[in-house]
Amino acid sequence: MPHPFLSDEWIAAARQIREKYEGRAPKVPIPLRMNQVVTGVPFGTGTIHSHVDTTTGELVMELGHLDGPDLTVTTDYATAREIFVGRDPQLGMQAFLSGRVKVAGDMTKLLAMQATVPDDEFARQVAEEIQAITS
Repeated sequence: MPHPFLSDEWIAAARQIREKYEGRAPKVPIPLRMNQVVTGVPFGTGTIHSHVDTTTGELVMELGHLDGPDLTVTTDYATAREIFVGRDPQLGMQAFLSGRVKVAGDMTKLLAMQATVPDDEFARQVAEEIQAITS
């Protein structure tokens, strides 16, 4: 059953997908600690604070912020949904160039990370499951 992107229900369903594939995903070659701020969220406090951490070789995405991140990315809800659920790297670049995505910190790590995003059968399967839980 689909849920609004980043809602509590969506996050719970996304965690189940992550647990389902735990240990099966290819290792992430770029160590990255990135905080994310999503504004204009149409529920809750209106802002979501989350992070991505790949320092173990696994892609860990969770709520809350990391101490001492490499960078912080801030964007609005609609843009975050387009980038994350749509899986189109060009959308992210267009959003950055138009000012809808703001980056503070080591941008080179973000660019290196984007260059290593796999587009194989495994990645497509996970993306399809994320799209299926998203309304």
